[in-house]
Amino acid sequence: MTQPVLSRRQFGAMSSFALGSLTVSAFAPFGRAVAGPAVDQPHVPPRVRRVIFLFMHGGPSHVDTFDYKPLLKRDDGKPLPFALPANISAKPTLLNGPWEFKQRGQSGLWVSDLLPHMASVADDLCVIRSMHTKGQSHGQAVGMINTGSDNLVRPSMGAWVSYALGSDHPDLPAHVAIGPATAHGGPRNYGAAFLPAMHQATVVGSNGKPGDGKIAHLDGPFDDARIDRRLDLIQAMNQRHLASSGPDREIEGAIQAVDLASRMRSAAPEVFDLDRESESTRREYGIGEKETDSFGSSCLLARRLAEAGVRFITVSSGQVWDQHGNLKAGHEKNAAATDLPIATLIRDLKRRGLWDDTLIVWGGEFGRTPVVQGSNGRDHNPQGFSVVLSGGGVRGGYAHGETDEYGYYARRNRVHMHDLHATILHQLGIDHERLTYRYAGRDFRLTDIHGEVVHEILA
Repeated sequence: MTQPVLSRRQFGAMSSFALGSLTVSAFAPFGRAVAGPAVDQPHVPPRVRRVIFLFMHGGPSHVDTFDYKPLLKRDDGKPLPFALPANISAKPTLLNGPWEFKQRGQSGLWVSDLLPHMASVADDLCVIRSMHTKGQSHGQAVGMINTGSDNLVRPSMGAWVSYALGSDHPDLPAHVAIGPATAHGGPRNYGAAFLPAMHQATVVGSNGKPGDGKIAHLDGPFDDARIDRRLDLIQAMNQRHLASSGPDREIEGAIQAVDLASRMRSAAPEVFDLDRESESTRREYGIGEKETDSFGSSCLLARRLAEAGVRFITVSSGQVWDQHGNLKAGHEKNAAATDLPIATLIRDLKRRGLWDDTLIVWGGEFGRTPVVQGSNGRDHNPQGFSVVLSGGGVRGGYAHGETDEYGYYARRNRVHMHDLHATILHQLGIDHERLTYRYAGRDFRLTDIHGEVVHEILA
């Protein structure tokens, strides 16, 4: 059968969305909804305006960082006195970590020598020692901490916050991911899923590295007037295509992305330029030093984005905390890369008056077993682990909940991942049960049908 010949008008209509799609892929900035935030008035009094999520990809060992278990040292090499879950391959032999724990600051919070810089700000840390989650594998548990689902594609935490509140800056996105991993779900961990596409993250770098810290294609080889004409043409073609096709989420997302990309051209280059910081500030973050340069740059960029009005910023360490063997060398390498920049970020936010309305969340997708894997490693442990909060509205120098005497299972004041998400939203002034989006015939939310705010950790 002879294929019909397309008119110039038909060709333009069909090709316009392709141009828009390329623009979405190239610019990748999605921010405030054109229709405005979904939450016009806070559900509860907000304590913070923004969240910085320091994602320790791979799962740091809680029993070697923030969950002191003296019986591990006493019983090192002995059998675990209770049964392991059926899907755990580790030997039921207890393994004491190589780092000493000490009580830190005026609060006496227990922190190990593995993290001396975070230990120095212990009075600003709130440790939840009774976390538990779904997912024995990385892919499942990474999905849970980032999206609230271990097996389905769901909007990320940052996408929900973007949808609820929009950006605090008219020309910047609400949601930015710095150095996100390409594995274990990749883009779904910062994506929008069925929320409007504009709420997925603007991405800077990958796999724990921020790259040059700039948004690709915002700095083009053309002068401003020529770029304006190109963007205007793309928008006109997309609008015409939308008018002919009717409502279409993907075309609408492309239009909104191009609109924000155009506005970002004036604001983003300054905000993303770390060279505007003083040399002393850069040194504090460890920039220029081999071990801390990448993560230090990411943390400094996170502070600049927070200061500018970005609502939700994820800083990924890369997949480095997964020590099934060689625990000492692996964890020490990872701690050396991240510990100093995190403590500096806390101090810097305080110095700049951003501390009281910023919430920092530190943690991985799960913890690690108190029993040995191989000869000197630890397996995944979603049954009990620690997450650390710091900043706006949480109790400093405080430890909440407990795991058992060896650190395997969350036992007292258990906190599920849904509870953590509910608490983060609460601090932003959002009731997690009221923040919903109707899709496929039902109302969805970040916490699914679960979640309770952990009021005990709130100041």
